Amino acid sequence: MKKRIYTLLSLMLPTLTGLACPVCERQQPKLFQGITHGAGPASDWDYLIIAIMVAIVVFTLYFSVKMLVRPGENKPNHIKHTILTLEDGSEK
Repeated sequence: MKKRIYTLLSLMLPTLTGLACPVCERQQPKLFQGITHGAGPASDWDYLIIAIMVAIVVFTLYFSVKMLVRPGENKPNHIKHTILTLEDGSEK
């Protein structure tokens, strides 16, 4: 089932750029033509706001993945061990 979903998504992904209507394409700057709908950015501040948002998202994504892959909590008295310890003293 997962293979079918991934195959369907991979086939649909390249066509998503062609979904913008001609009226919206004329309103967008060259960078966003054919990708987004609606009015384009109102000023250069919009690009700055988007760049800051992208930086924040990339920053948080990096540290989220880093902490999931290598949390670095090796001390036996760390709070996670109170949750992960079973009643018989062994860890899950």
